[in-house]
Amino acid sequence: MPSRRASGKPTSSDVAAAAGVSRSAVSFAFNNPQRISLATRERILGVAEQLGYTPSTLGRMLQAGTTNSIGVLLPQRLARVLENPYYSRFLMGAGQVCDEQGYTLLLTPPLQDSVLKAIPYAAVDGFIVCGLEVDRGEVAELDRRGIPFVLIDSDRHEGAPSVEVDDRGGAREVARHLLDLGHRRLAVLSIGPEHQALERGSYGPLARRLTGIEDALAEVGMSLSDVRLAKAPVTRGDGYRAARELMAGDDPPTAILALSDVLAYGAVEALQELSIDVPREVSVTGFDDLSESAWFRPRLTTVRQPIVTKGRIAADFLISAIRGEDQHPHQTLGTSLVLRESTAKAA
Repeated sequence: MPSRRASGKPTSSDVAAAAGVSRSAVSFAFNNPQRISLATRERILGVAEQLGYTPSTLGRMLQAGTTNSIGVLLPQRLARVLENPYYSRFLMGAGQVCDEQGYTLLLTPPLQDSVLKAIPYAAVDGFIVCGLEVDRGEVAELDRRGIPFVLIDSDRHEGAPSVEVDDRGGAREVARHLLDLGHRRLAVLSIGPEHQALERGSYGPLARRLTGIEDALAEVGMSLSDVRLAKAPVTRGDGYRAARELMAGDDPPTAILALSDVLAYGAVEALQELSIDVPREVSVTGFDDLSESAWFRPRLTTVRQPIVTKGRIAADFLISAIRGEDQHPHQTLGTSLVLRESTAKAA
């Protein structure tokens, strides 16, 4: 009787040696049984069962040229991404389509702080690319490798589908709401890699949202130079710290326009700790309309974007591209302003 290896999992070489055949014959037994006789195949399968050998599913998929898996290429480390409830909603939508179509979903964060290095190690049929500049090396590498991909929260790239929301229109609407309430001392709490003064020349959703704010400001004879701008990573704690710094400066704002609900939550908590009434003294708005915004206190005025729908469409577009079906065009989803209790007329 063939014996199990002293250590480690049995390999195809172990099966081949025990059955007295070549490794190619073992591969044929599992993948192309018509290439060998029935008796040889039965002998190989019997030996494999005795040794406890099973072929690598991933290896077989790669050999066949498909993994039935799609990757979500993330711009930040996994721990940081999972701090933001936006991604759980987005992945819910993408996951729903994967369940329906028989695909698995693989999260692909940067490898050694490099998104580019992570691409070759992800055994997937295609990528949903989140929040990357199109002129960076990642998109060029995906093009070079011929890997299907869909862009999310980025700029458009010819030759690849993309899904975005009307960031400019949503930001314009919420900024106009604050201006209509009489606020002129505004602060924009934006999204960025670190807490520092916001640099102009941003890309993707951030650039579009800033342009929308600028549109609304122009209607009342103001510009971004009249607004305090700060940026912070999208975490509650960073929103809290940024708001405290904004309020510590000269001529503090009467309204904080946060470009993420998560940042807005932190800002409200900072104001409450400073005994500043929201919204009687300072109004606060967000962007996303996460589930918590409806029961947060005060309930948050924010811009609703269809996050789950965006995830579903992204996965649907990508699976269509993987299957060689008709390519979908760029798609922009609508936003809407949701008025709640965190905003009021300027004092």
